[in-house]
Amino acid sequence: QVQLVESGGGLVQPGGSLRLSCAASGSFFRINVMGWYRQAPGKERQLVARITRGGSINYQDSVKDRFAISTDNNKNTVYLQMNSLKPEDTAIYYCNADLQHYGSFNSRVYWGQGTQVTVSS
Repeated sequence: QVQLVESGGGLVQPGGSLRLSCAASGSFFRINVMGWYRQAPGKERQLVARITRGGSINYQDSVKDRFAISTDNNKNTVYLQMNSLKPEDTAIYYCNADLQHYGSFNSRVYWGQGTQVTVSS
């Protein structure tokens, strides 16, 4: 049973910073991609940032130069450092992982439970 456990959300003032963490646990062969998505009220879930096993990184345009995604492969953990936060960054942030299991050529996508980030004065 694979689980993605997120932490680090909360309430922060505009211009502040937060760091989200997401740890993958359970039995799997390897992680292909890990990333962060967010969903604001009344809006669709959208990609914030993703990082591949090879180190390729993609960001949503609105967070470039403010957010940074990184991984600790030894801990199967992905981080999202969020700086210069704006009220429009308020959303539930979901961790996402594309994992490959032993004995399978196919990968499977998993989601965390979500963590609330609120940017408000």
